[in-house]
Amino acid sequence: MGAFITGTIYPFTKVMFACISGGLIAAAANIINDYYDVEIDKINKPYRPMAAGFISLKEGFIYAKTLFVAGIVFGYLINWQAFAISVFSFLLLFLYSFRLKRTILWGNLTVSLATALAFIYGGIAVNRLSCTLIPAVFSFFYHLGREIIKDVEDIKGDRADKIQTLAIEYGEKFALKIATWIYVFLVILTFLPYIFRIFGIYYLIIVLLIVDLVIGYALISMWRNSESQNLSRLSMILKLNMFAGLLAIYIGNF
Repeated sequence: MGAFITGTIYPFTKVMFACISGGLIAAAANIINDYYDVEIDKINKPYRPMAAGFISLKEGFIYAKTLFVAGIVFGYLINWQAFAISVFSFLLLFLYSFRLKRTILWGNLTVSLATALAFIYGGIAVNRLSCTLIPAVFSFFYHLGREIIKDVEDIKGDRADKIQTLAIEYGEKFALKIATWIYVFLVILTFLPYIFRIFGIYYLIIVLLIVDLVIGYALISMWRNSESQNLSRLSMILKLNMFAGLLAIYIGNF
């Protein structure tokens, strides 16, 4: 999508290498996260493979390392910038699972940066980096707010594993306030590409009628009901809303 929204997917081979590389690194990151979070997942998400005992921790760790290496190799086949980002992403995501996730806000910032880099990765593959900076910025703040909401959702398991998050350290209400202000700031940002004539009227219509409206609904709902089950539902809705954001950016180029 990072390449597609720039208006081209050529050279196609390099775009495919970027997709494979990004997918492998993301898969490895999820596995290594499950590896270090196995005790938390036994409480929050006991169905996950390592938490459920379907595969051993050793097998999971070897699998993660294999996928990380494969992802970096495919990054090398694109160009040196992609190779650098793939190595940086590997280090970032490994540190996230190993240490940063257990610190206040740093874990949230790490995940948000990693997701933003996906757009930049696609832009680099087609030599149109500048075209992906706006969606990368939007992605960063969108995921930052969502990650903080997920911290409130997972507070029971995080507290049991002595993880420090905004919700645990300063309370659920404080964390929800921070997430709210992040999304309010993001909604304001979504108007700027239209105001500065970077994207056209179709971008604004989709943003107003879908993207920002869904964000508003999620914020109202989470303040009315901050129970874990509702926050989990809202997290999924926000995830699906990303597709509308991508559509808005792509159509906005016309």
